[in-house]
Amino acid sequence: MNREVWRQTPVSVKCLLAVSFLMNMGFYALIPYLTLYLTGSFAWTVAMAGLMLGVRQFSQQGFAFIGGMAADKFGYKATMLLGLIVRAAGFTMFAFCTETWQFFLAAFLSGMGGSLFDPAVSAAYVILTPGSIRQEVFAFKNVLNNVGVVGSQLIGTVLATVDFFWLSLFSGMLYVGCATVAFFYLPPIQAGNKKGGMGAGFRHILRDGSFLSYTGILIGFYYVNMQLFLSVPQMAEHVLGSKTGVGVVLATVAVSVILFQMKILHWVEGFQQRFTLIGIGALVMGAGLFLLSFAGSLWAMMLDVFIFAIGTMISAPFLIDMVPRFAPKEYIGAYYGFNGYSLAFGGSIGTFFGGWMYDLGVQLDLPWLPWSICLVIGMLVAWGLYTLEGKLHVKVRGQSA
Repeated sequence: MNREVWRQTPVSVKCLLAVSFLMNMGFYALIPYLTLYLTGSFAWTVAMAGLMLGVRQFSQQGFAFIGGMAADKFGYKATMLLGLIVRAAGFTMFAFCTETWQFFLAAFLSGMGGSLFDPAVSAAYVILTPGSIRQEVFAFKNVLNNVGVVGSQLIGTVLATVDFFWLSLFSGMLYVGCATVAFFYLPPIQAGNKKGGMGAGFRHILRDGSFLSYTGILIGFYYVNMQLFLSVPQMAEHVLGSKTGVGVVLATVAVSVILFQMKILHWVEGFQQRFTLIGIGALVMGAGLFLLSFAGSLWAMMLDVFIFAIGTMISAPFLIDMVPRFAPKEYIGAYYGFNGYSLAFGGSIGTFFGGWMYDLGVQLDLPWLPWSICLVIGMLVAWGLYTLEGKLHVKVRGQSA
């Protein structure tokens, strides 16, 4: 982000950027190593670990619609703070779990916290960020988040090697830090839905066929994206034989985004077909994962996930910015919450089915199996968003006529 854009960025948005940074550090320090902890220390299968992560994912995105409607009705800051505290409790609980049901309960609590703060944070970005600098801010947010990911991988690798107990406590306390920063430095953000009931946003969304299509197509996008947190770490540990190697592979994605996100945004900002651009990013992500079929060394894996990272850099700045194009300002939280269903279904299917396909590929000696599915899904997402773009252009021309 250049100095002029930074100067135009309100203090409240800078506060949100700090909160996002801490949230990503806490999340990515824990989640990639949680799977390895469960499969290594408790002898869970990858599919079983994926099912638990799917519960966390679905409890977050599955209830995010309700969290978004609550934020529209009762205020974005209060809803955000409540969600951050609940997430902190869930992540801290992982440190004390010994039974299967306890892990699933901690996962559920972690997800419920996210269902409250996620749509509130997204809506707050849109409300507080001037439209003229929104894409630059979202791109910088992606960069800053990945700085947090790099830091989290370093800390996570060290703490996971020492004891998962300390890693869990560290991640939980970071969310307490997020709540503290937001409480003191984020101004109250007025609720948008002042007249209608909480269900008004839901009724409006059900009549928005284009937005429903967009949300449905993104299920495939998040299926592909979720493999970075489940199948990729599993493969990296299997091929490289160390948790340090896992950290290097995951850090490659983060460092790539830090170095190249703003440049890639500059290259594609003149491309007006934003939905198509998101699809192209999904296709590149799928191609990068497919190339893992042939990776037998650290350098090969780093190259493949770099390609994956290019896809995320093409898509990420525009994913958040598309939702306000559908949403009236009074229902922006509900729209973000409902859009979370794409991550709920895509993430849950991605963790369970993706983990199952990875296990099956190992059993049948078909290393290409899980990654070929990712490539096919990336193709379908690209085609679906390209088609949706064409329909939206026809609709706009028809309204103009």
